[in-house]
Amino acid sequence: MSNLSTTSDDILACARSLIVAGGYNGFSYADIADVVGIRKASIHHHFPSKVDLVRTLVARYRHEAEAGMAELERRNSDPLEQLQFYVGYWEACIADATAPFCVCALLAGQLPVLPEEVGMEVRAHFRALSQWLTSVMERGERQGELRLIKTPRAEAEAFMATVHGAMLSARAYGDPEIFAVVTGPLLERLALQL
Repeated sequence: MSNLSTTSDDILACARSLIVAGGYNGFSYADIADVVGIRKASIHHHFPSKVDLVRTLVARYRHEAEAGMAELERRNSDPLEQLQFYVGYWEACIADATAPFCVCALLAGQLPVLPEEVGMEVRAHFRALSQWLTSVMERGERQGELRLIKTPRAEAEAFMATVHGAMLSARAYGDPEIFAVVTGPLLERLALQL
């Protein structure tokens, strides 16, 4: 049974890399079969269709992100440090190319052409991230640690858009350092004491 889950995990990991590299339509089961070293029929055994594969991938990605946010809440209640950690996580992923782009941010740009089942999972990821960031902004404002110009929800949405935009800029320029150039001023503004 462990071989089945390992194969499934390998397929999902490969699909994630291929989506980050080329989007939803940028890969096929043949591409995965070549990379993972299995037959296409084996992929179909685990994931009958590409929609099943990508929906499962995005759902897993969302659950991993939610678990990461929950762990951050458990380990550190300081709102500014949580935001810094979140940005730092992506900065490190972009710098070492382990995850140079958020899968859901990339797929969000393709929502008009994605199957609805995949789109629903992408939207769920954005809602969960927005809720967490809103709660961080609310706590930070209440504790006097964050300086908000707009409502916590508006600040959370702007924060999320800035981080995702910074990923896009780093990719467009082919320069991982651009990520910090874009996100640094945002963190500095939020950290200003009242």
